[in-house]
Amino acid sequence: MQYPNTLSGEFPPSFDTLTFERLHPATKEKILIVDDSAVVRRSFAKNLTNRYDCYEADSVLTAFELLRSTDFSLVITDILMPGLSGVELVRKVVDTYPQTPVIVVSGVDKPQRALDAVRLGAFDYLIKPCDDEVLELTMQRALDRRDLMKRAASYKADLETRNEELLRQKKELERLQAQIVHNEKMASIGQLAAGIAHELNNPVGFLYGNLDLLDACVTDLLRLIQFYGEVELPHVAAIEAEIIKKEIRYETTLTDLSSIISDCRAGAERVRDIVQNLRTFSRLDEAEFKKADINEGIESTIRILSQYFSGGSIKLIRDYGELQSIDAFSAQLNQVWMNLLVNAAQAIGSNTGEVHIATRADADNVYISITDSGAGIDPACMSRIFDPFFTTKPVGEGTGLGLSISFGIVERHGGKIEVESRVGSGTKFTVTLPQHVKKETAASTRPEIHYSHNSHSHSRLENAYPI
Repeated sequence: MQYPNTLSGEFPPSFDTLTFERLHPATKEKILIVDDSAVVRRSFAKNLTNRYDCYEADSVLTAFELLRSTDFSLVITDILMPGLSGVELVRKVVDTYPQTPVIVVSGVDKPQRALDAVRLGAFDYLIKPCDDEVLELTMQRALDRRDLMKRAASYKADLETRNEELLRQKKELERLQAQIVHNEKMASIGQLAAGIAHELNNPVGFLYGNLDLLDACVTDLLRLIQFYGEVELPHVAAIEAEIIKKEIRYETTLTDLSSIISDCRAGAERVRDIVQNLRTFSRLDEAEFKKADINEGIESTIRILSQYFSGGSIKLIRDYGELQSIDAFSAQLNQVWMNLLVNAAQAIGSNTGEVHIATRADADNVYISITDSGAGIDPACMSRIFDPFFTTKPVGEGTGLGLSISFGIVERHGGKIEVESRVGSGTKFTVTLPQHVKKETAASTRPEIHYSHNSHSHSRLENAYPI
């Protein structure tokens, strides 16, 4: 069965769920009928009132007022009316109420007028006099389409929500992967430190202890030799003694002995300090949640990183405040200081520059800032610097886990990280840690990250902060 007075010529859909729900509604859907002819309005309303709640408007302006106050499911309008035409009503409904379909019922039987109405957004264009059955079927198709569009929008929103959840789960998975890598890395460092401490501590202890004994013995022997030197020997013996003194460079040896023993003692102390610094850094004997001295941890980390700061090209400025020990996993915080200090040194690279370390505290928090005068961070990279596996270093030189691991550690301690950077002028990382954190709740607190970049121009990616 075809309907010659409909523009689309489409067949009505089968009576699916949407149609069934409409035929048996809990409440009637509201229909707005707009026509300057009262006879036409009442005729439409009389035929539709059994299934729809019909409202009437004799002009476009009246229709505008009704649309503002009532939520209509469908609008039926004429085109030629006094004042504003139905075309203006179609535009208004399409722009302001896009989910409300509009059916034009007009006495103007011109294909161009029908095409114009449909192009404006009207669902269909019917010719007066309009058959009641044709009108109702057209209305059903329009309402079915409206419901399908609503459901499509709902499905789209649901898909977007699920996509967001998948992205969140992906980020959480990446965070967990980075945490696993971090745990394995910390375990390896701990085993390495334990091995070094075990293998070197005892022999260094022997050396350091024996050097004191050696110094005392050498002093006694020198006193005896000096006594013999003052004793008058037979002429032949005296000549032989002078020959031996020249062969062994007696005067020089006497002068060097004390210096040699002092240098050996300094070297043994240095090896002992290195072992102690490794123990302090990894804290194998302090892996539990306990009081930690932030300044001491930073200092021990600096000594581990002496290769970066002992060359003279990077000036290290310490500005330590008076800090109370805080509740923390000291080994993990030392990992944060190591990552931030290495990045600061690598940002300066082979150039000359400064790395400024400052620590402060108030009643609630401890603040640690590490500032470098390096290349700064490219604004395009700012939002990704804490992402696992993101790095701007050349392939093979960085894993992209340093800042991600640091972020996770700060997260575990209930803190936050602030980043300020200006391309070409340097970068400042500020870590805020609470003075008191319960071990049970430390891991459940998520950190805050604040990015701030002030740059007059965007640098290339390879000039970004080396992560």
